Amino acid sequence: MAGSPTARRRRLSIELKKLREQSTLTCAQVGAALDWSGSKVNRMETGSGRVQPSDIDALCRFYATSEELREFLKSLARQAKMRGWWQVHGSGVPEWFNIYIGLEQETSAFRQYQCEVVPGLMQTHAYASELHMTGAHMSAEDIARAVQVRMKRQALLTGPDAPEAWFIVNEGALRNVIGDRALMRDQLERVLDAGRLPSVTIQVLPFDSGTYPATGSFTMLGFPAPEDPDIVYRDGITDAVYLEGEHHVREYTRAFDGLRAAALSPQRSAHLIETVLKEYSR
Repeated sequence: MAGSPTARRRRLSIELKKLREQSTLTCAQVGAALDWSGSKVNRMETGSGRVQPSDIDALCRFYATSEELREFLKSLARQAKMRGWWQVHGSGVPEWFNIYIGLEQETSAFRQYQCEVVPGLMQTHAYASELHMTGAHMSAEDIARAVQVRMKRQALLTGPDAPEAWFIVNEGALRNVIGDRALMRDQLERVLDAGRLPSVTIQVLPFDSGTYPATGSFTMLGFPAPEDPDIVYRDGITDAVYLEGEHHVREYTRAFDGLRAAALSPQRSAHLIETVLKEYSR
């Protein structure tokens, strides 16, 4: 069973939609049979509303499921109400990013392209603080909370169940001075350390790589259960986009593979990072 409330909620919505589709009924038809609105059924299937165990009971009786499946779904519904560790930091973590962190906690395959900054999962405290201070308008307290969450998220790469993580970083992210040169030296040393982790692969997309198939940073999350489809995540200043349709995942996978082909090998990437690090040390 998924370990984060967000992942549990997602699995629950997937299972409920699967049951309805197997019944060949529409949301409106199921809602009418249970004296609910069709929009309520839709919200339960999209994870946009809370699902009560009593709702699960009613649906499972209607769909004539097994007792075992009913108890499993009720357990998902109860545990989806729990709060993740990252949700205690209030406005330091926006709601749309709360969703991402919950999914990130369950990923078994992590792929990310970063074109402007060092990936968050390998940022130093000082680098992350600088980014937050020059980004969105946040109070000092919220900045401290946001950075604390980012630092704690980095345990994802070193834990016993660390996902296979593949990062492609544009050379510009390494050369864009955040803070000062001393801060950047520490940051690039952190990147090199991350690249030595057994489950982490880092490639640098150099300035002279020519054209490549991407127009901005993105992250792809894969999950251990075959019932949980991959997700493509792209964020902005005030919101984020989550894509999980087969077409979107296929096209972003193709783009990521193209970036991998255009980027330097992991060994040559480490050498380039070391070269830039030496430049910051002069």
